Amino acid sequence: MKVVADLCIVPMGVGPSVSSYVREIKAILETSGLNAEMHANGTNIEGELADICRLIELCEARLTELGVQRVFFTMAFSSRRDKAQTMADKLTAVS
Repeated sequence: MKVVADLCIVPMGVGPSVSSYVREIKAILETSGLNAEMHANGTNIEGELADICRLIELCEARLTELGVQRVFFTMAFSSRRDKAQTMADKLTAVS
């Protein structure tokens, strides 16, 4: 099932700045082969739901390798059955 996901990953207990962890996640996103666009509070990802879920598992595993003991995730998914729709299509529809 093709979806557009909005994902926010927050490493907890690592101090007020999480930018070094976000850079690690960004590197994983860039090599995933999925269309991912970071924004100020998370990332939009376009692709098959199963692929996105595997990507999230990779991100969590990397944070574990870096010593993060707790991670807070929020995820929202949207899909269309009546037509194919990309993230760009959604933005164009409201401009």
